[in-house]
Amino acid sequence: MKTVVFAEFEHEEALVNAIGQLRERDYHVLDAFTPYEVEGLGALLGASPFRVRAAMLVGGLGTAALCWFIEWYSAAIAFPFDSGARPHNSWPVFPLFPFEFGVLMAGVFGFAAMLWSTGLPRLNHPFFDTPLSGRASQDRFLLAVAAPPTTRARDALAGLLAATGAATIGEGEL
Repeated sequence: MKTVVFAEFEHEEALVNAIGQLRERDYHVLDAFTPYEVEGLGALLGASPFRVRAAMLVGGLGTAALCWFIEWYSAAIAFPFDSGARPHNSWPVFPLFPFEFGVLMAGVFGFAAMLWSTGLPRLNHPFFDTPLSGRASQDRFLLAVAAPPTTRARDALAGLLAATGAATIGEGEL
């Protein structure tokens, strides 16, 4: 856990302005907590896009191909059965199960990727132990900045946050 300086803002414009000011001065902005989506905030924080779709594609196609291979191997190599002089590797009989199982596994892989990318299931996050977290989901905008190592640098950071319009400034663990 690291020490974090929290700043509470009343308006989203002040939050976005503060992030810009902090980036210019090379402070490490960790996260922002808002009651609703703020346009462009993810790009300002350097958030990477979710990879859920890619995981679903790879998981679904990979398991479908594996199922298709298992069906072909069992019908053509492991247990060839002559049924009406048809070829053993007759592909038109294979696609139903690999398709269905591929769709199922795409959903499973997508759900697992979503859990992994969001850090769930975590029953309690240290953010909720801070006193400023109460109104972050209601009507305030909260910014978390990595605390500098010295007291003098922390005072300078607090002064900068106050100059950008922070209503309340506090420290906590994250």
